[in-house]
Amino acid sequence: MLWIVHGYYEGTPRSMKFTYTTTQSAAYTMIQEDDGDLYMQQATVFLEDAVQYRSINHRVDSKSLRLYSWYYSKICQWGLGATIFVILAVAFVEKPSSLTVTSDIRYRNAAWEPPCGLTESIEMVCFLIFVADVSVKSYLIGWEEFRKNKWLKAYIFVIAFSILDWMVSLGLHCEEAVRVRRLLRPFFLLQNSSLMKKTLKCIKRTVPEITSVILLLAVHLCLFTMFGMLLFAWAKDSNGNTEWQAYFRNLPDSLTSLLVLLTMANNPDVMIPAYSKNRFYCIFFVLFCGFGTYFLINLLTAVIYNQFRGYLLISIQTSLLRRRLGIRAAFEVMCCQCQSVAGINEHVENVNTEMVLKILQGVHIKPFYKEAIIQKAQQYADGSISANQFQKLFDELDKDTIKKHPPKPEYQRVFLQKLQFIFSHQYFSLAGNVVALANIICICAALVIEADKAVSEHYDYFLGEINCFFIVYYLLEMMLKIFAFGFKGYVSHSSNIFDGFVTVLLLCLQITIFAMYSFPHTQRDPDVKGLMSLWEVVRLVNILIVFRFLRIIPNIKLMALVASSLLDLVKNLRAFAGILVVVYYAFAVLGVMLFEGVITAPGNMSAVVNSSAPNTTVNYTATCGTYEQLEYWPNNFDDFAATLVLLYNIMVVNNWQVFMDAFARYSTPWSKLYFVAWWLVSSVMWVNLFVALILENFIHKWDRIHHSSISGEDQAECQMTVQSMFREFLQEPTEEEILSKLEQHPHLNTKR
Repeated sequence: MLWIVHGYYEGTPRSMKFTYTTTQSAAYTMIQEDDGDLYMQQATVFLEDAVQYRSINHRVDSKSLRLYSWYYSKICQWGLGATIFVILAVAFVEKPSSLTVTSDIRYRNAAWEPPCGLTESIEMVCFLIFVADVSVKSYLIGWEEFRKNKWLKAYIFVIAFSILDWMVSLGLHCEEAVRVRRLLRPFFLLQNSSLMKKTLKCIKRTVPEITSVILLLAVHLCLFTMFGMLLFAWAKDSNGNTEWQAYFRNLPDSLTSLLVLLTMANNPDVMIPAYSKNRFYCIFFVLFCGFGTYFLINLLTAVIYNQFRGYLLISIQTSLLRRRLGIRAAFEVMCCQCQSVAGINEHVENVNTEMVLKILQGVHIKPFYKEAIIQKAQQYADGSISANQFQKLFDELDKDTIKKHPPKPEYQRVFLQKLQFIFSHQYFSLAGNVVALANIICICAALVIEADKAVSEHYDYFLGEINCFFIVYYLLEMMLKIFAFGFKGYVSHSSNIFDGFVTVLLLCLQITIFAMYSFPHTQRDPDVKGLMSLWEVVRLVNILIVFRFLRIIPNIKLMALVASSLLDLVKNLRAFAGILVVVYYAFAVLGVMLFEGVITAPGNMSAVVNSSAPNTTVNYTATCGTYEQLEYWPNNFDDFAATLVLLYNIMVVNNWQVFMDAFARYSTPWSKLYFVAWWLVSSVMWVNLFVALILENFIHKWDRIHHSSISGEDQAECQMTVQSMFREFLQEPTEEEILSKLEQHPHLNTKR
């Protein structure tokens, strides 16, 4: 069976032959003369691949397409995501468990440890789901694609190794010293996101490019270390040895001191002893920081961002090619269907508009995109669509989407129309913001006046009555807006949903206050009455009122821009945050393996202090500025949750030298390598890269607002994607490139 499909490149017709091929397992065909449903199924799946930037290199027979659609359904993908979440969350429960109120080793009680086999059973269920996942993926892409897919091979290896390690755990009755499979769990999160894999690939390509700057930074650190050891060498005068003894006693201490100084965490402490002796010693530290911190570190950030941005742009260009290829494949399928229906041997260059509309109805895509594409397709009056026109239909996916609000209710009476105009005007919302500000001022004044008073002396009944007045106004404002916009129009604005939800909560709390304490609050009792005292309920009301004041954000253009940029990052840059989660998880598991139980509380403390007396004073001494003197006891590697917090504290780099010093003393000096590696990965590379991407997103939105006719409020509601951020830098693939890729499809055996 042979069908001819023509494409065009620079005005010259090109023909492409799709042949029917048979393999050992099944026959895969793109064109079947007697199966119109298969045409529709193939075109629908190809379009969904294009929308989601997925590869079209998968099986295209009817059975496989049904399995493919089922696999990428929301239920399956949410289920797979939930499975990944569960297997990652097991680290909080399994030994060493994080199920304690505090991580402070002085007050922490013995954590509940799950019996052997409980968490292991959960793991095995997750492994079985992963086995099913990799089996379906491998089947759908076929053997030829599987051989080229390194991620799937690694997926199988990780599952097999994890199951083997799981069997070892059961064989040792869950008493094994190390569970290696913990380190492999982040891989399941990584492999499930195509954008996350692309991000990791970009990072891997970026690392060699920044080696020169890192080497220059290392040379800078080593040279100043030698200068420091020579300047602050041991002297006969014991009073002049303070700098040497504290920071430059030996090479490791000198390197550590200056490395920490690069982050400014120990500034000016590291300089004070020498500076107290001679003011000219400050030149050494100023030169070190000036060249290292303000030049090399910032240069490193710039190089990381520039190189990563270039590789990310290449990756997004590949995604664009995938979209164009999926759209063109769907068009070719529809052309073949038209040719089959017409029963002619000549090639078909256009497809029927009715067929396009029918297929679009079955494509799973966001409603506003589908509506825009359908409306554009209906504009072709001649009833046929060419390849170029079909490709342009899906340009709607790249356009800014503005949420359409339902029309306002139509009132017949003039009086109601005037009220509707008043309560729907932006000045009415502005007046509501002024009232909310007045409420905040009242709360602040009450907090300032009663800051030093005991709970029994608080005039909470007075503040409660003031809040009651404002809550009544908030409720009235909400009802008037519903009257003006209609219920559907009111909830179509996200700010109104937030405002209304908080207002309803405030109303419920106010009714609770009336029920418990009557009105006015003549029975003011500072003690608990029922579940909560009056003061506690009033505090909760105040918290919600302060939280409700965030409603002003959409009304301030720059603030709305910043808030929407952050929301875009949360929605669309999950891959970058996902890589950070992977790195956090891997370093946390490694930290628990290396340093669990290393730090112990002083012996006389553990016998006296318990969780019921956290403020107990214990007689022991510690050097000023150390881990012990600063009481950093909750920061340890004794469980997974505590480790995550400790890694965050190090990433912030404030006093991170205290942790390095403590674990070097309690374990081994080589432990500093772990902390330095975490600082380089998290603070130097990833955080700076994430900040740079935030700037990219913000600058793009800022420029779009100042060069677009869309209003500021609508701009804030426009969703930004990673692809849209780099849209102006992308190049459209040529017709020849698209057809060449289509001919290389492993399950569409084609010949020109």
